[in-house]
Amino acid sequence: MIIVTGANGFIGSVMVWELNQNSLNDIICVDSVDLGSRNVLKHRQFRQFLLKDEIWDFLKSPEARQSVTWIIHMGACSSTTETNREFLLENNTQYTQRLFEWCTEFKKGFIYASSAATYGGGEFGFDDTTDPEILKPLNLYGESKVLFDRWAVKQTQTPPNWYGLKFFNVFGPNEYHKEAMSSVVFKAFNQIRDQGHLGLFKSANPKYEDGKFMRDFVYVKDVTGWMAELMQKKPTNGIYNMGFGKPRTWLDLATAVFASLAKPLKINWLEMPENIRKQYQYYTEAKTDKWLGAGMTSAKWPLEKAIEDYVKNYLTKSDPLL
Repeated sequence: MIIVTGANGFIGSVMVWELNQNSLNDIICVDSVDLGSRNVLKHRQFRQFLLKDEIWDFLKSPEARQSVTWIIHMGACSSTTETNREFLLENNTQYTQRLFEWCTEFKKGFIYASSAATYGGGEFGFDDTTDPEILKPLNLYGESKVLFDRWAVKQTQTPPNWYGLKFFNVFGPNEYHKEAMSSVVFKAFNQIRDQGHLGLFKSANPKYEDGKFMRDFVYVKDVTGWMAELMQKKPTNGIYNMGFGKPRTWLDLATAVFASLAKPLKINWLEMPENIRKQYQYYTEAKTDKWLGAGMTSAKWPLEKAIEDYVKNYLTKSDPLL
């Protein structure tokens, strides 16, 4: 039995799809949003759905202690603009600690979502071997994630296999509910389809030309494939980057979306709002040496191939869910 939290969200629901692809259906899905309010799991096979606070009673049961093999913890408040620090600490830090401690006590595997937001502006690089203590996130969301990372690496008693995953710019099917936090690929598709052009921020940093700031974009199918690989290969415990390993520009992304829609490139340049200028990341690049050095596989979905799959096989369909 596998528990997936955040299962009614983006990466969590795609992880349920990944498990189903591997003929694994004995899954407990957990989320703060019930299936009556949103259901991105309607095509998926799983045993039971629990609201996020119902998990604690389930974990007290003999069934959980005997049958659960892994907890895959993707649930979190993922808003980078959230200003309620206590809310973030409760949902992103303390909740994760409780799951980690349960997996330690009952010797279960544990995979949890950290974030590339823990790297802040990148002044210390984007290396998953960097001590989390020195990192300086740019927002409270990133702080809530790095606080758990710092706590986890100090533990002397841990789950037998545990992995913290620093997701970079993940995009793909099932992110449709994320609204402001949805990927630029998803936003670009809708804007280009509806208006025929795409608005991109001008650079507010003299080091970068307009559209030439770079991010490490990674397709969600690579991410969930890697999590399944972790469960099989069980490399050295610790924190790993989840990124393509090569940054691409916003213009590369825009060009690929326009091409997938068979439309000419048309960019509308916009002034970057004052309130995000100091927190804006102009460059991210997941260093993947640790991951590859552990014998794990490299990304299978280059940006153009991933965007083509996303647009043609999901976004343009009447039912875009996995």
